[in-house]
Amino acid sequence: MLSNRFTEALGIEHPIVQGGMMWVGRAELAAAVSEAGGLGIITALTQPTPADLVKEVERARRLTDKPIGVNLTILPSINPPPYDEYRRAIVDAGVTIVETAGSSPEPHMEMFHEHGIKVIHKCTSVRHALKAERLGVTAVSIDGFECAGHPGEDDVPGLVLIPAAADALTIPFIASGGFADGRGLAAALVLGADGVNMGSRFMCTVESPISQVVKERIVEATELDTNLIFRSLRNTARVAKNAVSDEVVEILAKGGQFPDVQPLVAGARGRKVFEEGDLDAGIWTVGLVQGLIRDIPTAGEVVRRTVAEAEEVLRSRLALFREPVGAVS
Repeated sequence: MLSNRFTEALGIEHPIVQGGMMWVGRAELAAAVSEAGGLGIITALTQPTPADLVKEVERARRLTDKPIGVNLTILPSINPPPYDEYRRAIVDAGVTIVETAGSSPEPHMEMFHEHGIKVIHKCTSVRHALKAERLGVTAVSIDGFECAGHPGEDDVPGLVLIPAAADALTIPFIASGGFADGRGLAAALVLGADGVNMGSRFMCTVESPISQVVKERIVEATELDTNLIFRSLRNTARVAKNAVSDEVVEILAKGGQFPDVQPLVAGARGRKVFEEGDLDAGIWTVGLVQGLIRDIPTAGEVVRRTVAEAEEVLRSRLALFREPVGAVS
């Protein structure tokens, strides 16, 4: 067990969180992570309706009695989901931990606090983390530029962002973006974080509900095999490098606007990648950390070996600071 103020606040054993990923955060994966002592996350908007979300939480609880969280991501949309209804479903399902992301969690905080729900807010900058702290979140998950999905527009990597957050925050926080093993967990702890959030690593596990073809692509890919799209639109997203994302980058580089690429980036196309294994069916998110992912283990094995590796790394590194022979104490 690797316990600290983050694990104690959430009632989990290890400071390892499975990121709330669209089309990926389902009951089997979340339950497997939680059962191993981490925190599994079910993605609310992966479920077609709020009622389906309640059923998915119930399904996860049949697989584990450990704490499980729900991700609620709030982003601008042409046809916004019924966020209020999903929030009510979270409460009705008896969920005690929520990961918010995208926009400010402020509209949701009153209801979540009223029902004793602990909020982890995911953000990409220290200033947004401080705002979340003022709003009363339990913890922050801070995304470095290495992450999959939306890294923000500041382009600050974890090596700088994590200690900057540690200097500014008083609440627990975990580091996200670029973590796949115990070396990363150890580094995050040394830099001042209280744990890590791993998305791409848990995508590539036995319980992950995506095509085996996608998992094998992650294993064979390197840290160079991603694209940053929507840069010119100030809505940067890191996605897998494929024919579709290459085309999006090219169109926008020539002065194109969102309507010019909208058919290419439709969410239904990305879902097809995960469900059917057609790697060029649409855009799909993955982080730079895919360059460190070399196998497809169970989610529980990822949690257990990450903790064991972190302990070994910290012990071996500390052993370098030995007292010189003949030194007088």
